[in-house]
Amino acid sequence: MLVTRYAPDMSANPRVWGLAALLPVLLLLLVVPHGPALAGCSDKPEPGVDWSKCQKMRLVLRGEDLSGARVDRVNLGSSDLMEANLAGAKMVNANLERARLKEADLQAADLTKVQGGRANFEAANLAGAILTKAELPRTNFTEANLTDTDLSKAEFGRSMFDGADLTGANLSYANIARAHFVDVQMARVNLNGAYTLLAHFEGTDLSETVGMTQEQLDIACGDGETKLPADLTPPESWPCGE
Repeated sequence: MLVTRYAPDMSANPRVWGLAALLPVLLLLLVVPHGPALAGCSDKPEPGVDWSKCQKMRLVLRGEDLSGARVDRVNLGSSDLMEANLAGAKMVNANLERARLKEADLQAADLTKVQGGRANFEAANLAGAILTKAELPRTNFTEANLTDTDLSKAEFGRSMFDGADLTGANLSYANIARAHFVDVQMARVNLNGAYTLLAHFEGTDLSETVGMTQEQLDIACGDGETKLPADLTPPESWPCGE
């Protein structure tokens, strides 16, 4: 018996058959994921969490493990991050205004262009972190570990670094006007181009710093206990008045 195969007449309605031909492709696009994954703003705090561009103001994250987290452009203003683990976290352009990061671990974290006036990094570990172009005026870095940290071109006006370890840190072209560096470890600190107006170096050893000029020293503050590089001399204005 001769079997005749049915061949649809494509000319009957070419638009319908054209859509039918595209149907498998459309289904594939729905099933197969494409493009970057969206940040999970509702995800719980954990290592590697992606909170990019999320609003996280006034959260209590004390002691949480956020190592390797993605918090780029995240608003963490007034949040409690004391003793939190943020080692290796990506925090570019994050808002840390008045955030509390006392004793937090921020080793090798990327805080490029972070904003955080009056933030508290007291006794925090920022070794090897990147804070270039950060906006951190009036911020507390008392007794913080800032060894080998990139602080270049950042704003630290009136910030507090007393008792901190800045060994090997890069403060080139940073604004440290009226900041306090009393009893700070500053061996190999790069001060090239830093703005030092009324920066306080009382009792601090500057003898092994790099790039400091007499002009920078003349507008800064120190005292008889301040140690200077061999080619610089204490200005007559020392010690500064109130």
